[in-house]
Amino acid sequence: MMDDTAVEYSAEADDHFHDECGVFGIFGRQDASALVTLGLHALQHRGQEAAGIVSFDGSQFHVERHVGLIGDTFTKQSVLDRIPGDRAIGHTRYATTGGAGLRNIQPFFAELSGGGFAVAHNGNLTNAMTVQRILQRQGSIFSSTSDTETILHLVATSRATNTNARFIDAVRQIEGAFSLVALTSKKMIGCRDPLGIRPLVLGELEGSHILASETCALDIMGATFVRDIKPGEMIVITDDGIESHFPFAPVKPRFCVFEYVYFARPDSSIEGRSVYNVRKRIGAELALESPVQADVVVPVPDSGTPAAIGFAQQSGIPFELGIIRNHYVGRTFIQPGDSIRHMGVRLKHNANREMIEGKRVVLVDDSIVRGTTSQKIVKMVRDAGAAEVHMRIASPPTRASCFYGVDTPEKAKLLASRMSIEDMAEYIQVDSLGFLSIDGLYRAVGEEGRNNEAPQFCDACFTNEYPTRLLDQEGSDNVRKLSLLASNG
Repeated sequence: MMDDTAVEYSAEADDHFHDECGVFGIFGRQDASALVTLGLHALQHRGQEAAGIVSFDGSQFHVERHVGLIGDTFTKQSVLDRIPGDRAIGHTRYATTGGAGLRNIQPFFAELSGGGFAVAHNGNLTNAMTVQRILQRQGSIFSSTSDTETILHLVATSRATNTNARFIDAVRQIEGAFSLVALTSKKMIGCRDPLGIRPLVLGELEGSHILASETCALDIMGATFVRDIKPGEMIVITDDGIESHFPFAPVKPRFCVFEYVYFARPDSSIEGRSVYNVRKRIGAELALESPVQADVVVPVPDSGTPAAIGFAQQSGIPFELGIIRNHYVGRTFIQPGDSIRHMGVRLKHNANREMIEGKRVVLVDDSIVRGTTSQKIVKMVRDAGAAEVHMRIASPPTRASCFYGVDTPEKAKLLASRMSIEDMAEYIQVDSLGFLSIDGLYRAVGEEGRNNEAPQFCDACFTNEYPTRLLDQEGSDNVRKLSLLASNG
């Protein structure tokens, strides 16, 4: 994470979907914090601004939080020595609700009446501000601007008599997307929202239990994948084993389909599906729906690569790395000064002229957000001598903002919300532009198509159909609604 001035370095920083957050916890290992560090490193793609770990050593809790990447902060032995214990949870974040700053780094920890309690959260609560106003009127004092702290206060103010019941009381009052890990002196808790919008998996390592956002975090340490935590499930891990609870009324799950398009690491398996294979199928569907006469298929690295492979295999057009990404340029390298800002996209990408010059090029990318980066990529490819440039997008047009843990621009700034596909093609200066249909996306993940009466996934960013209420977006009258809900238990 950087200060606010550094974030302003270029339009590219705001022209893609920012990853959400990653959570990881392990119970029953003396090297718990070291393994949490490894797990968070594998989940670094889900958040690069800051990270935190809370551990318990049998007598007291230890809290460590840092801005920056995991490898730059938590791999020092002096840091790990400050978070001893056989159980720990961790979090790596990109700011969604709240903002940048040390006070917003998770996990959040507090000494409650029943003992220490820590919680970390992937997702976004759509009624957090509404609930916070009620809690503040009742005397709660918030030390952050993160929606996750709301959960901590709801647990603290619950009138229930034990930790499980207090946790259930808290999660029943929140709405939106949440995959949670929590830690007390005696147990580790995991929970997914009733719709299961965000992922959470259970793993095992030599008798120790693990909770993680993705299976790639298990692979890095040789842990075994046990199963996905079910939508609406609360899992409680203690020295005696695992308990499973279902504190919510059952509803039809609506997992975030964009996890398959972009967010999850391609080597993860989510909800029983290989992310890599889904992305290749997305590319194949895209080739069937939006064919083009061309000489070479070029991915926009790295997120467009699996889909480009699928497009090339289906179309029979050769696949080439026509754009090379510099993996060693992070946001912290680019300072706000004019001397570097104008370099823009070329700091991260460079055209591979040998693969492009004189050829009809199909560029495959995962999405178009504002369109400014696409403009510059296209210009770079044309400057490298491409005879034609066609762009194919491995998802439907993004026409609406996400309120479930993905930091997206407001709707008016999304290119697809204000332009037709033809106008978008002219704006980014391509010879043709094609998007995957919503039914094509559903087919790629194994469905026959989208059930418009009861959609199988959360696809609000494409359809503007949100699976939950958006109370914080609806107005201050919700304070009265939530006050009645709280008073009714």
